[in-house]
Amino acid sequence: MGKDRLGIGIIGSGFNARFHLQAFVGVRDADVKGIWSPNPKNAEEAAKVADCLEVGEPKIYPSIGEMVADPGIEAIWVCGPNHARVENIEEIVTAIERGRGSLKGLACEKPLARNVAEAKRIVELVQPTGVLHGYLENQLFAPSIVTGREILWSRGVRFTGRPYLARAAEEHSGPHKPWFWRGDLQGGGVLNDMMCHSVMLVRHLLTSPGSAYSSLQPVRICGQIASLKWSLPEYAARLEKIMGDGVNYRSKPAEDFARVTIDFKTEDGTLAIGEATTSWSFVGAGLRLSAELLGPEYSMSWNTLDSGLKLFFSREVKGQSGEDLIEKQNAEMGQMPVVANEAAAYGYEAEDRHFVRAFLKNQRPALTFEDGLEVVRLLMAGYLSAEQGRTIDFPPAGLDTFIPTVAQGTWKPTRW
Repeated sequence: MGKDRLGIGIIGSGFNARFHLQAFVGVRDADVKGIWSPNPKNAEEAAKVADCLEVGEPKIYPSIGEMVADPGIEAIWVCGPNHARVENIEEIVTAIERGRGSLKGLACEKPLARNVAEAKRIVELVQPTGVLHGYLENQLFAPSIVTGREILWSRGVRFTGRPYLARAAEEHSGPHKPWFWRGDLQGGGVLNDMMCHSVMLVRHLLTSPGSAYSSLQPVRICGQIASLKWSLPEYAARLEKIMGDGVNYRSKPAEDFARVTIDFKTEDGTLAIGEATTSWSFVGAGLRLSAELLGPEYSMSWNTLDSGLKLFFSREVKGQSGEDLIEKQNAEMGQMPVVANEAAAYGYEAEDRHFVRAFLKNQRPALTFEDGLEVVRLLMAGYLSAEQGRTIDFPPAGLDTFIPTVAQGTWKPTRW
């Protein structure tokens, strides 16, 4: 590859990998050159998507090691399932250490790992290789977030002081694939699956642009998890029928609702609060991402369902269910919001552009695996707080070895 373009290999061929393929349409200096997936049929389908979108003509590799060994693959995007994360990284690092290939960069989807021990293992594996690494957190790159944060900090903060409260939420009706629903494979429920977005976003909003995230120190955390919908008998039966593959919320549920409140100590010693909420029990048009930032004389709000385009369909319009209007679409009738370019609106496009250019220029990305590790620490502290039913100091003792009861398959939802 020429020095002005980056050849990318993708691990994974599912929903998330395809979002990145859509995003690469807006990235001018990269080509998707390879795909590896444990499911060859899915890999072939993803390659066809890439070809159709004209973002590359990827080769399907029989192993991760062989993809690393190809000189045309200069960076890898790790988009596989959580339970394969450590194994995938180990295979990449082994290929590099044995001299089979080299990489300019390695980008990993959220969450970095299922628990702190696994996240630390990933960081420890990659650091000695000297390969640049990036933590893929798309919501920080959403255009509305980028613009709103920049304006508030340059105008509102300048004249009236820093923000003191940030809220973020990600809500929809539930994941696409069975492994997401299984605590043992995914590492938990909705808190682990989606709170990784929200806790990073509130910290990002509360951190001064140009400052390190460490300038905003988490000191206390209060978490709550619940199974509000999917462990109800009717819905547990429905879920088992749809998902199968070991998904049984009558005996081994995971939380479908979670909230966390984090007390941060600012650089000048004041209190700032981050509130994060996530849900698989949300009922609405589809995926809703939202955020707020408040300060002494200003505020901002973001809601992806407040889209600029809405369509209406009467009862006479028939059709199969799908996601042609919005991610996690719940209806095909009535007035529906449409997010015209979800890959751009949710931040994937700008995210991929940033990491591609950082790797091409041999520069440290805005987010690294260390940031991903810190997010996992906050998630696990949220679980620990929820299990103890109290606010806890951060970081709590034993966090490095803590495994949530949801992930162990022993969690019992609160019932009165």
